[in-house]
Amino acid sequence: QVELVESGGGLVQAGGSLTLACTISGLSVSGFNMNTMAWFRQTPGKERKFVASVNWSGTMNQYADSVQGRARLSKPDATNTIHLQMNNLTPDDTGVYYCALRPPMKTTYDYWGQGTQVTVSS
Repeated sequence: QVELVESGGGLVQAGGSLTLACTISGLSVSGFNMNTMAWFRQTPGKERKFVASVNWSGTMNQYADSVQGRARLSKPDATNTIHLQMNNLTPDDTGVYYCALRPPMKTTYDYWGQGTQVTVSS
């Protein structure tokens, strides 16, 4: 079974930077390189929002308008880990960040991590 484990969350001051990591395990021996990885975030009372995505080869990135120019999402490295680097953080970036995986030929993200808290103080 696919498992996603996030790390790197914490407290950061406004204007600072933070890097989140997500390690993927349990991938099939076939077709793993066709997966799409993404980050979402959610705050209490709000719906979960898309943040960024990257295809496995790293040739295509998508970013939400809210983080455009302030975030970079890497493709999986040799340990099947992706990194979301965020800078110029604001309190609006506060929330629980979730790693997600979309299998090939799917339009939904079927696998989710447990989430990691990011808190940006003003």
